[in-house]
Amino acid sequence: MSATFKDIGVSNEGHVGIVEIQRPPHNFFDNSLINQIADAFEAFDRDNNIRAYVLCAQGKSFCAGADFQNHPQTGSAESGKHLYKEATRLFRSRKPSIGAIQGPAIGGGLGLALMPDFRVAAPEARFAANFTRLGFHPGFSLTFTLPRLIGQQRANLMFLTGRRIGGEQAVEWGLADVLAPLADVRKEAMKLAAEIAESAPLAVMSTRETMRRGFADGAELATERELTEQDWTRKTEDFKEGVKSYAEKRPGNWKGR
Repeated sequence: MSATFKDIGVSNEGHVGIVEIQRPPHNFFDNSLINQIADAFEAFDRDNNIRAYVLCAQGKSFCAGADFQNHPQTGSAESGKHLYKEATRLFRSRKPSIGAIQGPAIGGGLGLALMPDFRVAAPEARFAANFTRLGFHPGFSLTFTLPRLIGQQRANLMFLTGRRIGGEQAVEWGLADVLAPLADVRKEAMKLAAEIAESAPLAVMSTRETMRRGFADGAELATERELTEQDWTRKTEDFKEGVKSYAEKRPGNWKGR
């Protein structure tokens, strides 16, 4: 791939493409990062040599979501619309992908972690939809993708409590597919991608399209609803308090307004 990227590394090993997020230690995302990942995935989709790809990350976290503390504009309505437009491109990728989840995938970072078809997780991985702890509504199509994986009740539990789910429990719940030691997470993700790449590529894409029929459209519809709810919740006093309390590492002092 001839394109160069600011915040991701793009490479391949045989028929497996690799996208590595390079914003350690926590890999906070913004419009630019999601755009770069989407560009890389679309390039892989056009490359007949690539049959599957792996999404991984440098640093302690896989992706800790948006950096509300240092970049409060990330929570703006306009920023959210642009970001989710780019995220929708990810859900329309045409080839199988595997997420290598070595650490926390929090908030919108959980949404990014659920975009791949499969996930390899370390015991140290942490999955959390902590939006309500910020006084905010979930986003990144999570109200669509999370229940599809773990069921409505467990999704409700994660959304309404903000509870963090470790790697072992994630595999038990179906949130992740393979549990691997921290040092082997990326290797196991590559192994799974290589196994998929051994199958006939056109048949793989055709089967995947059938199995995911309506998936991207469903994710986009969910995003529209999420943006509507985020638009008014971001204007509340509770959202301001949520960002402040998160930065100060304390429980929120909620006013209900």
